Amino acid sequence: MMSAPALISNRGFALGVILGMLLGLGCTWLLGPLKESNTAPHQLRAEDRHHYMAAIALEYRHRGDLGRAVDKLAALRAAADPIQAMAAAACELGRGGYLESSGGAAALRAMTAFYQLQGRRGCADRLLPTIEVTRAEVIKAPAPTNAAMLAPPPSKTPNLNIVPPTPAIGIVPTRPARRSFAGRLASDFCDPRLRGVIEVSVVDFGGEGIPGERIGVYWESGESIFVSGLKAERGDAHADFQMSAGVSYAIDMPGASDALDASLNAEPCLAGGGYESIRSYRVVFRQTG
Repeated sequence: MMSAPALISNRGFALGVILGMLLGLGCTWLLGPLKESNTAPHQLRAEDRHHYMAAIALEYRHRGDLGRAVDKLAALRAAADPIQAMAAAACELGRGGYLESSGGAAALRAMTAFYQLQGRRGCADRLLPTIEVTRAEVIKAPAPTNAAMLAPPPSKTPNLNIVPPTPAIGIVPTRPARRSFAGRLASDFCDPRLRGVIEVSVVDFGGEGIPGERIGVYWESGESIFVSGLKAERGDAHADFQMSAGVSYAIDMPGASDALDASLNAEPCLAGGGYESIRSYRVVFRQTG
């Protein structure tokens, strides 16, 4: 008696098992891929390492913790010099379209700033200037209409067309530095032709006359100010003052010298030949500063 043929051959069964396994793996990869977890930094792919370095640079810019950043770079085991590895990663990201977005450009700037502070260089240094150019957005103002515009109430809306007054600028006139002088009594003399005269000479360091300098003479009931150089025939240094008989005088240069220690007394004197006169004086003020 003959047995019935098998509905499924061994070869068909094996083929069905293989197809089932392939279908199951495909559904797993597409619908529920395996999520990587607890991956050490050095186990990341090369591209992911570059992004990880960018994150380290951004964290350093925010925190400023250099030790933490270097430790994280060392954990990548990328190279003997982790700082130079950051420069190489920035170069790769800059060339790979990482700068097409503002976020990528900011990350690259953080990376270059990080390794430049540590004395390193990379090709990203040359890439950044062409990327950091920003385009100003032009906003067109609406065209004016013919509609009547009502003035806003003055108590609510300020008038923006009021031009603020220009503040007054005070100008302080520049004055030359005041000279200083030292005075001395050069001599006294008795001359019937010059009765009671104070002759003053105002000179600089080298003995040259200085015109326009003020000299003050003071006595008990008054004072007088006169200026050097007013008598051109006597020279720039010369100034003189006529005393009154019997009066005692003090002399200085106001604000420029101290008064002479000696008083100038307009007292009677006997000139040569027995002529009576009033004593005269010669005073010199020499520049000291």
